[in-house]
Order: sequence, then C-alpha cells, then structure tokens
Amino acid sequence: MTAFDIPDMTCGHCKSTVENAIRSVDDQAKVRINLTTKTVDVKTDASTEDIAAAITAAGYTPGLRAPL
Repeated sequence: MTAFDIPDMTCGHCKSTVENAIRSVDDQAKVRINLTTKTVDVKTDASTEDIAAAITAAGYTPGLRAPL
C-alpha cells in the first residue's frame, strides 16, 4: 500500500479530483481518502511515482508517508 499526505486537499471536490487522478493510472486501484486528516491510502500495482505524478498533474502536492 502507498500512503500520501496531501495538505492542499480541502473539500469534496478535491477528494474526487484526487481519486480520479489515481484511477487514471489504475482504474482497479483501491483508494481510501480521509479528508479530515488529508491522507490518501492506495493499493495498486502502479508505481508510487506514477500515482504521485498523476496527483501532482491534478494540481495537488502529494507527500509520501509511511503506511500505518
């Protein structure tokens, strides 16, 4: 599982945009987004770099964090 902090994800629209960005890389990804903590957990076969690049391209700033 890959885990990101996304501090500039602040609303439901942001959440949807981030999820769509991740799914553009892997439409079968398991995505768990917590808007309160501004974190995203992704279970995917795609590379961390590809997921981070998609989130960045969507206009957000992903920071890699250690998974729980």
